[in-house]
Amino acid sequence: MIVYLLQGMTLGLSAAASPGPFQAYLLAQTSKNGWQRTLPAALAPLLSDGPIIALTLLVLTQTPDWFLRALRIVGGFFILYLAQKAYTTFKTTSPTLQPVEAAGQSLLEATLMNALNPNPYIFWSIIVGPILLEGWQQSASLGVSFVVGFYGTLVGGFAGFIILFGVAQRLVPRINRALSGLSALALVIFGFYQLWLGITAR
Repeated sequence: MIVYLLQGMTLGLSAAASPGPFQAYLLAQTSKNGWQRTLPAALAPLLSDGPIIALTLLVLTQTPDWFLRALRIVGGFFILYLAQKAYTTFKTTSPTLQPVEAAGQSLLEATLMNALNPNPYIFWSIIVGPILLEGWQQSASLGVSFVVGFYGTLVGGFAGFIILFGVAQRLVPRINRALSGLSALALVIFGFYQLWLGITAR
């Protein structure tokens, strides 16, 4: 059991530490609303990944290529929408934090963003899914320990990321505007990259 738990923790840490559109979104929300209001967004994978896991393990291997292309394009436009919101914060923010968005809205947006991002589908179909199936076929407890290790580390990593930048904001209040601009730029890059992948994929 400990082997599958450690595998899950290792993959969860890797996923949480890998730069991507979701991390950029968390940065944008933290710079706008503070870490307390953004912290629930770390739970988004727990809400969005259920259908992703089911689709990956049961259907995705037989899904036509156009499905992932369409998912990338839709996700790209949604990321650009979030980039526009982050840029608006960058233009209007003051050195002091001004929370304006409810925590529930952050969680909803984060869940939707994760569901429209093809990376979790690919990650589950290529890396995580086979390990989970292998463990589950041996024993349900092995499968459960893998999932607990993976999501415990993933959500904990996202929460740590949010708190880290939230604390940095309060220690140096003027960093708020810089983080807003950085997150907006990162979201634009990731958004256009997703669109490019979706349009050019064969």
